[in-house]
Amino acid sequence: MTEGEFLSALRSLPLHAGARGLQDDCGLIEIGDETLIFNHDVMAEGVHFRPDADLGDVAWKLVAINLSDLASKGAEPVGVLLGYSLDTDDQQFIDGLREALSEFGVSLLGGDTVASTGARTFSMTAIGRATCRPVPSRTGAREGDALYVTGTLGRAMLGFEGDDAYREAFNRPRPLLNEGRILAPHVTAMMDVSDGLLLDAFRLAQASGVSITVETAKVPVASRADADRCMRWGDDYELLFTLPNGKKPPVPASQIGEVGMVGPAPLIVDGDPIVQANGLGYQHS
Repeated sequence: MTEGEFLSALRSLPLHAGARGLQDDCGLIEIGDETLIFNHDVMAEGVHFRPDADLGDVAWKLVAINLSDLASKGAEPVGVLLGYSLDTDDQQFIDGLREALSEFGVSLLGGDTVASTGARTFSMTAIGRATCRPVPSRTGAREGDALYVTGTLGRAMLGFEGDDAYREAFNRPRPLLNEGRILAPHVTAMMDVSDGLLLDAFRLAQASGVSITVETAKVPVASRADADRCMRWGDDYELLFTLPNGKKPPVPASQIGEVGMVGPAPLIVDGDPIVQANGLGYQHS
């Protein structure tokens, strides 16, 4: 199965109401007056990091990508659970994990370890608490909304490809937790940009049942000469969100498009309708 086919199969299973139809970044559980937010991400050797990567950086990134999903819900992190494959460089991983947890003010709740052979896989579950209700989702974008993105896209791509100025952006991304909490009461929809701006905009449009128009000249990229790849490569962990037309974002962000009524193409890029997600960003095949 492709990733999309597997997700479709999962949607045929009994789903918790907080799963939001598996169309969102996180799951929700209501407990009394509190809403807890759960996210789970996996990093695989040879897919998400090179075999010779510094495991301190891998640990940092594992924390950061999980917290980035919490950021897209405006959540305040509570703690994380770790799934870890033992090997010879475990102390590097622990050191990086300590740095990330300390930097972002998050505690380790527990997890599991396993000894295995072959390529290593690390996983993490992040738990947060909602800071506002309703909790932002991918499904709330409405016709007439404006589309915004924070930051500059393509920095991680350039860092991965050896540009020293952006190496940190790939190895040690920073989840926008504070920005997410500020944005949450105002947005109509929000998600983080992990698999490429164009693919994630396509997904946002599909989840909301709208069409989204992107003007590439307005997208902030690290390399204008390589703008197309900057919008497709991913690993940016910026926030992509929609606001009612005329409402100014409460954090620095660039307006890159708008939301229209649903049509045959979920995404329209510089006037060209895009009806298939293939090639828009990173997808597991």
